[in-house]
Amino acid sequence: MPLTYLKTAPGQPPQTAADIADTVQVMLARLRAGGAQTALEYARQLDGWTDEIVVPTATVEAAIVRVPQELKDHIRWAHDNISRFAAAQRATAQDMQIELRPGLIAGQRQIPVQAAGCYVPGGRYTHIASALMSIATAREAGVPDITACSPPSGEKGIPDAMLYAMHLAGATRILCIGGVQGIAAMAFGMFGAPAADILVGPGNAYVAEAKRQLFGPIGIDMFAGPTDSLVLADHTADPEVVAVDLVSQAEHGANSPVWLASTDRMLADTVLARVPELIEALPDPNRAAAIQAWTDLAEIVLCDTPEQMAQYADAKAPEHLQVMAEDLDWWRERLTAYGSLFLGENTTVSFGDKASGPNHVLPTSGSARYTGGLSVHKFLKTVTWQTVSDEAVSDLARATAALSRAERMEGHALAADIRLDKLAGPAKLTANSEG
Repeated sequence: MPLTYLKTAPGQPPQTAADIADTVQVMLARLRAGGAQTALEYARQLDGWTDEIVVPTATVEAAIVRVPQELKDHIRWAHDNISRFAAAQRATAQDMQIELRPGLIAGQRQIPVQAAGCYVPGGRYTHIASALMSIATAREAGVPDITACSPPSGEKGIPDAMLYAMHLAGATRILCIGGVQGIAAMAFGMFGAPAADILVGPGNAYVAEAKRQLFGPIGIDMFAGPTDSLVLADHTADPEVVAVDLVSQAEHGANSPVWLASTDRMLADTVLARVPELIEALPDPNRAAAIQAWTDLAEIVLCDTPEQMAQYADAKAPEHLQVMAEDLDWWRERLTAYGSLFLGENTTVSFGDKASGPNHVLPTSGSARYTGGLSVHKFLKTVTWQTVSDEAVSDLARATAALSRAERMEGHALAADIRLDKLAGPAKLTANSEG
């Protein structure tokens, strides 16, 4: 049966992606050529920041003192969860070796990148959790040098709680600079930082575009778009909880879609009526952002079966996928395309956004069909090695020579032949001279 749409998403006007790309391209070219001085000019022009870019140790220490102890305790609690989960991930990425044939040994090593750049967004919200998610994960992966940057929030610079989180998570240095100029500072190695091997962390459209343009020689976590969330709910779900969770994600921004798929018409109708009421109770600017996101981008669909809900979810491939339904084990095994999965009424996406442990830097815009989110694996290079004993050379060289000649790659075949000749030693040379 086809889906029944109780609310459709009319969409928003096309984004000026071309204009953003052109602006970022010009900025990166200037920053690459002009270095730190150009970055300082952009910081003054775009953020009004005229103080030091590298946050002094004394400033960090003073900020830590000002953070209320109760908030410190909560940040530490979240950091412990995030670090422990990342450490458990790291334990799954292991060095190994195997003897494929007698004398033919191959293996792999997990090598951390040497320098990471972690962008922590600022501006309308103080993204304390994002500092923990990126920096602590890089630290658990074994990255020896971690530069963290964030835009100033007014004349005081980076908020105290953010500085505390960055310091706690293990940043080697903290830069008070944001936007394209912040990304360039880490990518090109400005203000005493080494050039980053990988850039991670969410940001606005300009930050995302800067990462996209730099990708290749420099690694990135992913091509990030606006955050999105999908709730799957059946007759057992509480419509008030569903509505609140949808609103909690719509407040991210005016371009942040939320979706609901349900097999229960009464629940869906209740949520459809309740969400606008909850949005009206939000403070601004959250309210304005949520109103636009809900009006333009939200969908509510009615499905006939759990399987149809699952098919809808797999097609959406949401960043966040929340299930409030019977038989959670079935859902965990059935669903295949999401950034992070939240099972059961107790498990809100907001927990994952802030403190539960798994990383909240996740694939957006349907990219969960082919990739997962930020993890220790993003900071690790899985490299391979091999060694061949005399015992293994003969069969390996013959197979290589045969395949090479079948592919018309005579140079490769000769590289195998010479090892056969050397293995034969004097007997082979004698045979050749007698012939």
